[in-house]
Amino acid sequence: MATKASVRPNRQKISTTIAPETLAFLEELVARGDAHNVSDAIDLMVERLRSAENRERLERDTAAYFDRLSPEALAEESELAAALTRGARGIDFDREP
Repeated sequence: MATKASVRPNRQKISTTIAPETLAFLEELVARGDAHNVSDAIDLMVERLRSAENRERLERDTAAYFDRLSPEALAEESELAAALTRGARGIDFDREP
């Protein structure tokens, strides 16, 4: 499966050294077809890391939001969450654009 990283027209050339196990991992991504080449594999890994960091930030911000709510507002949020959960069954949010 080729990644969208493989079609990026504006690329910057860099030169660096990496650990042998890191290179082996990147080459495995290429061998599996997850990336066209090592540079695409790096882009894929950075994209995954950024996504994970964004999710962590959202979790922290969401927890802080709920920590500040009054009991009444928290009850209303809980009702809304239950309705949203019922309405969102079957949606794969990781696959949505």
